[in-house]
Amino acid sequence: MTIPLITMATVAQCSHGIPAILAPSATKVLVMGAPVLVLGDKGTVPGCPFQLPPPTPSPCTTLMFLGASSKVMVEGKPALKMNPSDMGHAATQAPQGPVIWSSVQAKVLAA
Repeated sequence: MTIPLITMATVAQCSHGIPAILAPSATKVLVMGAPVLVLGDKGTVPGCPFQLPPPTPSPCTTLMFLGASSKVMVEGKPALKMNPSDMGHAATQAPQGPVIWSSVQAKVLAA
């Protein structure tokens, strides 16, 4: 099954609807004008308001991407593709919920 690659232009949100900032470490390969994310790249979530009871702040701080391509390499590292297991994490590394994807490019797919 082929799945779209994640680029800097892809919109990824934590499960609470806050957009993440995607910062690719590889910048030489572009898909539709945007750098592709590779294994090890993460998303930073600024301003997630999530709290645990009795109000204990537990905001999402990072998005972890687990969908590394087995066939597409970018600058020697596996390209990242969208994955249902991609997850938002709090600063304590506690999982907060799945990544919400939008504005996904569909021209380059990977296995």
